[in-house]
Amino acid sequence: MKILLFVVCTLTATSISQIAFAQSSYDINIPTGAGSPDAPYFWQSEKDGSTTGDIDILVGDKVVWKNADTVTHTVTSGTPEDGPDGLFDTGLFPPGKNYPYTFTEKGSFPYYCVVHPWMTGNVFVTEGFSIIPKVGKNIGDGLTTFDVEYKFNRLLSLSSINESEKSITLETVGNPKSDNHDLLIRLPSALIDGPFAIWIDGKKISDFNHIKENDLNVIDVTLTKDTKIITLVGTTIVPEFGVMALTILGVSILIVLSALKYYSTKQFLSIR
Repeated sequence: MKILLFVVCTLTATSISQIAFAQSSYDINIPTGAGSPDAPYFWQSEKDGSTTGDIDILVGDKVVWKNADTVTHTVTSGTPEDGPDGLFDTGLFPPGKNYPYTFTEKGSFPYYCVVHPWMTGNVFVTEGFSIIPKVGKNIGDGLTTFDVEYKFNRLLSLSSINESEKSITLETVGNPKSDNHDLLIRLPSALIDGPFAIWIDGKKISDFNHIKENDLNVIDVTLTKDTKIITLVGTTIVPEFGVMALTILGVSILIVLSALKYYSTKQFLSIR
C-alpha cells in the first residue's frame, strides 16, 4: 500500500511539475513570395498573426520557422549588416521544411535570411516580462538603445522621451486581460535614473514603489482599467547629450574660433 501511495504521489508530482514548467512552441511561416523585396510581408507569426518577423516569448520556449514559400531561404541569427552571429542557422532551407530552435536565455535575438537579406526579424526572450524594444533610438546620438521589460495586463508602447524634462511617457494599448492592473516595469539606470515622480493621465501620484536592483530601476504602481498615459520623470536621462551632439558642438566651436581668428587677423592687417 505504501509503495502504491509513493508511486501515485511521484506521478502526481511529476505531472504538476510538467504543467508548471510547460514550454510553448510558436510557428513563424515564410509565406509564398517572400523571396521578392516587393512582397507585402516576409513572415507570419501564428502566435498573434503579426507579419513583422518579431515575436515575444519566454525563456525555454521554442520557435519553429516553416518555409511555405516556393524558393529556398535561410533563418540565420544575426543581421545583414554584421553577418551571422553563430547562435542558430538553418543553412539552405528548402520549401516544405521547418527549423525549430529553443531559446534558453533572455535577450533580443535578431535573425535574417542570407539569401534574401531584406527578410529580418527579432525574437525577444524574457522571464515572464514583455519588452518595449530599442528605447532611446530617437534621442541623443540614436546609437544607445535599451530594451525595457514590464509586466502588465495590457501592452505598453513608447509615446515619447523628453530629454529636457528627463521623462519617459508610455501609452497603454488594447483591453485589460485580467483584473490585476499592477504595472511592474524595469528601467535601466543608464536610460533613466531616479528618484522618480510619476504622472498618470496628467495627474501626479505618490503611491508607488521604487527599488534599485543593480543597474535597474524597478517600479511597481497600481493603475486602473481606464489608465491611458503613464509619465515617469527621473533625475537623469541618457543620452542627455549624445556623441553626435558633442561632435557637432565641437565642430561648431572650431568654426567659430577659426572665423574669429580670421577676422581678427584681417582687422589687424588693415589697421597696419
